[in-house]
Amino acid sequence: MALHLSWVSVFGDLGVIVSFMVAFSPLPAFYQIYKKKTSEGFQSLPYVTSLFSAMLWIYYALLKKNEMHLIIINIFCCFIQSFYIVTYFYYGRKKEKLDAVKLMLLINVFGSGLIFFSTYFLHNPKTRLCILGYICLGFSASTYAAPLAIVRKVIKTKSVEFMPFTLSVFLTIQAVMWFFYGLLKKDINIAGPNILGFIFGILQMILYAIYKNHPKKMVVEDPKLQLSDQLESVVSSDVNTTAPQPKDKDYNNGGGGGGDVEAQNIKKYTLDASQKV
Repeated sequence: MALHLSWVSVFGDLGVIVSFMVAFSPLPAFYQIYKKKTSEGFQSLPYVTSLFSAMLWIYYALLKKNEMHLIIINIFCCFIQSFYIVTYFYYGRKKEKLDAVKLMLLINVFGSGLIFFSTYFLHNPKTRLCILGYICLGFSASTYAAPLAIVRKVIKTKSVEFMPFTLSVFLTIQAVMWFFYGLLKKDINIAGPNILGFIFGILQMILYAIYKNHPKKMVVEDPKLQLSDQLESVVSSDVNTTAPQPKDKDYNNGGGGGGDVEAQNIKKYTLDASQKV
């Protein structure tokens, strides 16, 4: 029994440490925003949904009890995502600020409020925890499926310039840590989504090994196709860590250069650590 608890603690501690590291991955992109003094060309949606995911997992951990690892990492993610949102809001234009406020009201106020009031007052605590757990599981699983958009891009262009290898490795390690944590605690809501995270992480590294030495080629995509890619990866704004995604007009106008492309690359593979537990 003591050995089992010690392994739970080990995987929980490692999961928290790796998730902390992943949570800081958007900082280079926000440094670009700070230098340019504008958030034009970036989106607030990834950070809003990451904050929403962290709030869900904190609620789940409080109801379940004895989930200090989940509480610690997701409280941290609430703070870091809030910092990203405030920074985005501070440097955003009026329209971007208005869009961010609308998203916050829709997702973080209305969405979280609806989930809270529809579950908290259920008389059976087990039913309440079960329903909330399925919500967390479904949301986290959907965020792990988001990288399929960039996998398609890598196969299409035969280039891994859009897929940072180091971040893919850390996200895979994060999925492994939280999978074993959930497995040892016999919690499918935690372990389940991370199976997908591990599979997609291995897939990304295989593609990197295949295409890492392939000559780069410039691909000019139809703006409608680029918009399609954004919509497919919209939820990946979760794993407790996402970086800003440049909008299509930056590519059409040739603006933003390497900084914006780099920001897009980081965003594609950043998920909020809480989303991905």
